[in-house]
Amino acid sequence: MDLPVTFWILLISSLVLCVPAVQAAKCPQECFCDQIQLTVTCVNKNLTQVPPAVDEITVKLDLRGNDIQELPTGAFMHTPYLTHLSLQRCNIHKVKEGAFRGLGLIIIVLIPALFFSASRLPEVTRLDLSYNPMTYLGEEAVSMPKLTHLFLDHMSLQDLVNTAVSKSPNLIHLDISNNQLRVIQPFTEGSPKLYCSDCRKCKVEVLVSSTFPLPTCLQAETHHSSCENRGHTKVPRGFSASTRLLDLRGNNFHYIPSNSFPGVAQVVSLHLQRCKIVDVEGGAFSGMKGLIYLYLSENELTSLSPDAFKGLPKLTYLHLEKNRFTSFPKGVFKLVPSLLALHLENNSITKLEPGIMTGAEGLRALYLTGNAIVHVSPRALYQANDLDMLHLGGNKLKEVPTEALSKAGNLRDLRLSGNSIRWIGSNAFKPLGRSLKELYLNNMGLEKVSGALAGLGPGLRSLFLEGNQLEEVPDFHPLTALEVINLADNPLMCDCPLLPLRMWIEKVNLKVRATCANPPELRGRRVKDVHGFKACPGGESLPSAPAVTSKPAKAPKATKPKPMHLSGHRQVKMLKVKSKIRGSPNTKQGAAKKAAESTKRHSMP
Repeated sequence: MDLPVTFWILLISSLVLCVPAVQAAKCPQECFCDQIQLTVTCVNKNLTQVPPAVDEITVKLDLRGNDIQELPTGAFMHTPYLTHLSLQRCNIHKVKEGAFRGLGLIIIVLIPALFFSASRLPEVTRLDLSYNPMTYLGEEAVSMPKLTHLFLDHMSLQDLVNTAVSKSPNLIHLDISNNQLRVIQPFTEGSPKLYCSDCRKCKVEVLVSSTFPLPTCLQAETHHSSCENRGHTKVPRGFSASTRLLDLRGNNFHYIPSNSFPGVAQVVSLHLQRCKIVDVEGGAFSGMKGLIYLYLSENELTSLSPDAFKGLPKLTYLHLEKNRFTSFPKGVFKLVPSLLALHLENNSITKLEPGIMTGAEGLRALYLTGNAIVHVSPRALYQANDLDMLHLGGNKLKEVPTEALSKAGNLRDLRLSGNSIRWIGSNAFKPLGRSLKELYLNNMGLEKVSGALAGLGPGLRSLFLEGNQLEEVPDFHPLTALEVINLADNPLMCDCPLLPLRMWIEKVNLKVRATCANPPELRGRRVKDVHGFKACPGGESLPSAPAVTSKPAKAPKATKPKPMHLSGHRQVKMLKVKSKIRGSPNTKQGAAKKAAESTKRHSMP
């Protein structure tokens, strides 16, 4: 039984009172500690790390306005009773895996960007990320089922994907005031349909079926500069020094020479999509020290100069999708040490050669969906120790690149959907056994999986196998942490070889989308509803088919009236008889009983 937080606070408080006076509670030198309220306040103290001297029984920890920059693994293991944590304005750039491990009681968290990819706190109801330099909120970024209030005000948001909060169905209050949003699309089905009720404040807290009327009310305060779709052939000059978002998409630049953007050192996001760019000269972006997002999507680039991104120390997200690359632009990332996400979707890359990660060893996400990749070198991902997401869907691979994956031992999300991989052999994913959480193998024409999941064990959370040609499936019993599994649209043969799947479905608390294709009499039936497996060796423990007596309004099957063809007597017609027994829990059952007795009497020779 879950106990309320107030109970824990009172309990901890009572424990504090029992501590002998000679045992003074720990309190960091720079902080103020209230031993009655169990709070520690370290606001604006220029701290560069979470203070280790905080007392274990602290309930509220306020670290706003410091310079922590990075949260290491286990940063709060020494404060397991926290219910309130504030990390606003801490200039945090990196959150290590497991940074929030151990915060079992936390109910209110005030934390910065990158939190979403680092941890999930399913009990959080209120989340405040205000005053942090986050610029983008992607697909299903906020996955907190109990979240009701989300504060994203006074940030640098420039894009909010319409599925960003689809995994937070209870959200009723969203504050996105004082950002750089130009337009917001309606949220997808399953997400809250939030409405900006006041353009001056943009404090969203009304649930209605409407989109955000933001394009007009945010322009004045957002530090935007835009020359979108103006037909420019050269990059214009003279933008305000305070510009944060510079939008030049839809022009005809063709060529970006060196030093094309002087005087705009504060730009966070630069948009150069659909500009017919074929070449970017070395040093083209020199001076843009604050640039985090660079969009070069939908151009005509086939290669890049090694110095193309010189002078971009903070570049974190690079979009090169929908260009004309036929090979991976390796060697151009040495000058962007902060790069975390690289988008190369929908190009024409045919292979991944050795050493493509040179200079991008800190990369966390590599998107290569929709290319023409037929081969991945065993050393292509060498030094990719930090790689968290690898999307290789929609390419021309014939087999799982197991050896290459062994160099990316911390991979969490692997997508191979849409490749022509017909068979996956044993231990194909074993190098990722300790790290892999999401595995996409759908729509591949996959016919056989022979021990391919061996070694993945309890870490895997999501497995997608729909749209293949599987008649049988591997043993899922070791996958004890699965939260999502999809086996739809496979020609499953519902006979004894499929018994392990049927027994596994019986044991897990999951909705398993799996239907029979054969034998013909079972086509379209859910595997879970097929009771013939009970006759298979080892299937004796499965539940039997529901008995006819499950419908109490009818007489038991053994005494149901039948034609008197054996004795030559006339057929007895079933009569509806009202039960005269007072207090009977079910008068229809009484009627059935009387009818059955009547039948028995009439059936006697």
